[in-house]
Amino acid sequence: MRAVRIDEFGGPEVLVQVEVPDPVAGPGEVLVRIAAAGVNRADALVRRGVYHRAGRPPLIPGVEAAGVVAAVGEGVTGLEAGQRVMALDGVNAPGFYAEFAVVPATQVTVLPDGVGLTEAAALPVAWLSAWYCLRHLARVTKEDTVVVKAAASGVGSAAVQIAAETGARVIALAGSAEKAAWAGEFGAHVTVDTSVHPEDAEVDEVLRLTDGRGADVVLDTVGGRAFARSLRQVGHGGRVVALANVALEQSTVDTRDFYPKNAAILGFQLTNLQIHGYDPRNDLRELAERVASGAYRVPVETVVPLEQARTAHELLEQRSNRGKIVLAVADL
Repeated sequence: MRAVRIDEFGGPEVLVQVEVPDPVAGPGEVLVRIAAAGVNRADALVRRGVYHRAGRPPLIPGVEAAGVVAAVGEGVTGLEAGQRVMALDGVNAPGFYAEFAVVPATQVTVLPDGVGLTEAAALPVAWLSAWYCLRHLARVTKEDTVVVKAAASGVGSAAVQIAAETGARVIALAGSAEKAAWAGEFGAHVTVDTSVHPEDAEVDEVLRLTDGRGADVVLDTVGGRAFARSLRQVGHGGRVVALANVALEQSTVDTRDFYPKNAAILGFQLTNLQIHGYDPRNDLRELAERVASGAYRVPVETVVPLEQARTAHELLEQRSNRGKIVLAVADL
């Protein structure tokens, strides 16, 4: 089968198309013929050799995809050949930048009608992360004001919609006027162009928009110095959810920015959650049903052929994309 592989750590140029043997589903596993694979920042970190769970090359990257069940292994129930599915597996790292992948059956979710395979490939990481953080950790309600950072990203655009659906007031922060306006199309009540409100000015703007109270929930999808600002943006009894450090930099935190406010800091890391027993299927099923009903819109900005995976990574690292980048593997 065709696959894109990393034979040495480095920049996007190390992604090379190769021919490798077709995988075979073992007991408890499902063989999925891949139609589309999501491109995530974790993939770029794996490529560079700085992802905390990355092994050594050769590696096939990719932790989310959608396609069709090609075969099921011994003991698998509830799944059969021909079903349209989405798959997630950041634990065993099967590598979805390929025509086929073997996945534990517990990581495969059948898709409802009305959800295309390209948009389904964007759900298991970004959308599931936003969903879990807002619904399970922060427990957002209609009484809350929610700040979403990097609101034009895959996680951010999902979070804006999920928070808005609860009736919460959503303040979307994005790195340009264009991105901020785009985030507003997904239900944000207020948008902030952080390119004109850098560093401390960003904090002041959020406080101004909340009449000095601060937000009830801050979803920090950036990390680094942005996390320290999140602690200053949250209000009394609020919740800061930290789920990334795309800045790849340390945060210098002043505990006086949160403990006097009785604020909570909540951490989220999807792979670790799975390792400790989280079964994503119910949440993914509910997300897919909402997409099928039209309640949520999955923005896929760019679809790139599998053999051009390095182009997809170049686009990802430019941070100019709005929504998701997806690799097209096969027309199923």
